[in-house]
Amino acid sequence: MTTWRSEDLDETTGDRPRRCCLSVPGTDPGMIDKAVRAGADEVVVDLEDSVPPQGKEAARKRVMEWLAAADAPGVSLAVRVNPPGSPWCHADLESCAHVRGVSFSVVLPKVETVGDLAFADRLLSGAEAAAGRAEPLALQALVETAAGLSRATEIAAGSVRLRAMILGYADLAASLGRGAESVPGAWLPSQHAVLTAARAAGIAALDGPHLGVGTGDDFSSEVKCVAGLGFDGKWVIHPRQVSPVIAAFTPDADEVRNARQVLDALATAHRDASGAVELDGRMIDEAVAVAARRTLAKAGVA
Repeated sequence: MTTWRSEDLDETTGDRPRRCCLSVPGTDPGMIDKAVRAGADEVVVDLEDSVPPQGKEAARKRVMEWLAAADAPGVSLAVRVNPPGSPWCHADLESCAHVRGVSFSVVLPKVETVGDLAFADRLLSGAEAAAGRAEPLALQALVETAAGLSRATEIAAGSVRLRAMILGYADLAASLGRGAESVPGAWLPSQHAVLTAARAAGIAALDGPHLGVGTGDDFSSEVKCVAGLGFDGKWVIHPRQVSPVIAAFTPDADEVRNARQVLDALATAHRDASGAVELDGRMIDEAVAVAARRTLAKAGVA
């Protein structure tokens, strides 16, 4: 049983903006180095889909060596391990627990039940104790099957380690029997399910990657849609996609100014023992303040 608190977790999934998460194969340390310099908020080093079965152990060794040598990379880091029940998940998690120095989180793919999180939680607790690791690793849950989507609310509240939920499209499409070209709006129920579950649990909601490496109209429409829905950020699979995603999830100067005005006005109202106040013809209360705080968090300002 874990005896630490959620605030004891490594910092990587705390209040820092996570507008864009760049996924990179764990097979080539040089590619990881380039990804770190691409400008994303987080780099996710992949040990799962991008690594063939015969290369799993070698990739794990390279990634752990890279992490051990990483020195203040200036970007949040995460490692996507192999899924629970695979021949490699337990070794991936144990290896992560033994890395010292750099802070990072663990992305657990194909999470379908709270039991998957419990497995990772208990294994990490034992491995961290064996390694003498003081700071427990945070988890991110990748929801990408029909079973996981149907239990999104339970999963989101399933572990004190959990800091984010990510919606994965490729595997989810296969799980649902859906083709690569979905009808317009087909993903909205899935997006709402993950977003609502994450919000209810107080963790980040991240959209999965566009199924392509381009930045054309289909990509731009997709990014604009998920930003408008309220997601905190989005995964990408190519460095050229980083800048447009960062821009889409970054509030502009007017939005930041308005958010600060809202919080200042409400703080004044609270000092005057009032629960609400009028600002520019709008009634401002705590519900509006929640959105204002999220705007400032996305902008990376206090």
